[in-house]
Amino acid sequence: MDNKIYTLLSGIVDKEQILIDEPMRNHTSFKIGGPADFLVLPKSVIEIQNIVKICKKENIPFFVIGNGTDLLVRDKGIRGVVLKIAKNFDHVKIIGEKVIAQAGISLSALAKVLLKNELTGFEFASGIPGTLGGAVTMNAGAYGGEIKDVLKNIEVMDQEGNIFILEGEEMKLEYRSSVVQEKNFIVLTATMQLQKGNYEEIKEKMRKLDQMRKTKQPIQWPSAGSTFKRPRGYFAGKLIQDAGLKGFSMGRAQVSDLHSGFVINKGGATAREVIELIGYIQATVKQKFGVDLHTEVKIVGEE
Repeated sequence: MDNKIYTLLSGIVDKEQILIDEPMRNHTSFKIGGPADFLVLPKSVIEIQNIVKICKKENIPFFVIGNGTDLLVRDKGIRGVVLKIAKNFDHVKIIGEKVIAQAGISLSALAKVLLKNELTGFEFASGIPGTLGGAVTMNAGAYGGEIKDVLKNIEVMDQEGNIFILEGEEMKLEYRSSVVQEKNFIVLTATMQLQKGNYEEIKEKMRKLDQMRKTKQPIQWPSAGSTFKRPRGYFAGKLIQDAGLKGFSMGRAQVSDLHSGFVINKGGATAREVIELIGYIQATVKQKFGVDLHTEVKIVGEE
């Protein structure tokens, strides 16, 4: 343990908010990943800002995660500080049809709050794993909807600890990308515009989408969701299936039998096995169809 880093962090947050040599498999939906030197659970904007500033000043590497649902951490883990912005940072404020939510709230929890308040327009996101901050970062979408459809503005922090508001085109929301991703900003809050709806209709729509997800996606196995972005004019899952890779394994990492667009952890898979399988899929699809598959899952950490 680096005592200097621990001393700096414990001057900003309570000691119970600091986890040392914390296995990242406990913080990713893939259930894979070596240790983070320090994993910190900030509870306020000031705590996030002070940690970012001290890391910058002291040249300590830092990395921000939400619920780790679109993340593969390599087997040696992450050096420096991991900031986990999740259920410790999840306040929601509703003003009429406007919703202001902190980045750490999970999409499913936010969907339940919106249902309770009879607000419609967010149902598409109710089954997407992950936090609002992560969803904004990659402009997450499902079943015909995207975060950009409801997002008005975001409050972000840059890598120096400066805070500002971005709205409209400044957010650069495109297919699975945004200015947040491009500039490595940290999402603090998001303001969304929804509409008044009918409680039973919203609930039914959420139920149908949940049912669709359960029947079409391998949610019983750890994964990071869709492994690849959709290539223009194609579907990644169909290309992988047509390449004969449905159910194909490398070690304990496997292309799902249910949906070929998902690489799953069959229990005890290493990051190396997943990365090798991803590389094999990319090479096979390129060779057979001439199409480049780009990962949607973010791969970080030391090999």
